[in-house]
Amino acid sequence: MDSLLQVFVICIFLGSVVGFLAGLLGIGGGLIIVPALLYILPSVGISSAQLTQVAIATSLASIILTSMSSAAAHHKRGNVPWELFKPIFPGIVIGSLASAFVSEQISSDDLQQAFAIFVVLMAVQMAFPFKVKTGGSMPSFALLLVISTVIALIAGLMGIGGGVLLVPFLSYCGLQMRQAVGFSSVTGMLIAVSGTVGYVIAGFDVPNLPEGSFGFIYLPALLGIIISSILFAPLGVKAASNWPTPVLKKLFAGLLVIVGLKLLFS
Repeated sequence: MDSLLQVFVICIFLGSVVGFLAGLLGIGGGLIIVPALLYILPSVGISSAQLTQVAIATSLASIILTSMSSAAAHHKRGNVPWELFKPIFPGIVIGSLASAFVSEQISSDDLQQAFAIFVVLMAVQMAFPFKVKTGGSMPSFALLLVISTVIALIAGLMGIGGGVLLVPFLSYCGLQMRQAVGFSSVTGMLIAVSGTVGYVIAGFDVPNLPEGSFGFIYLPALLGIIISSILFAPLGVKAASNWPTPVLKKLFAGLLVIVGLKLLFS
């Protein structure tokens, strides 16, 4: 089988797993997609010098449709405090756009190490979630701009939507959890779109990317993930009402720790 077609088929399977687990456990797909692509993409000739950037960029692009769907659903339920949009929007766009160009200045190996540490930390949080104290107040416009820029930058560098960082921060500032999650779904969409644009622009002049690349985004992998994840996410949501999700979340967190440590020491 042609390697390009092979990656497409494998990523259809990957997308089905990502979609199902996202619906079942309520997790972002980036923590699954990036490690998987780090193992899959070398088969199509993506060099180690660009591998991590391509995996992260493709993960970000795959988040766009799912985050749009989530943002629309939260908006319909009145869970999005749009008044926060004005101070946070500029930072989200600046940080996520900048992430692509910052990633170019980091070696692929160093970026993989940073991602591995991030995966382990997120796995620990998933298994033993900390409770954020609420009751605080929203910071000033300037501080919100800085914090949202940093969150979007980290999210763009890790190939995630940023909810794991933004939701605890908004909860700490006194926002109700449903509003924090709803607003995070909107910013996740912005991070995915802006980050994707940044990685496309940053990757245009990079030599030796394989056929099927659009900037740093590898389209065959992206299409395979999107096609199946959209179909399988509702099945995961349905299963969540019957399956022991707290137990499964801890088991999955254990798997993420193993994956993160393997990436860290590979």
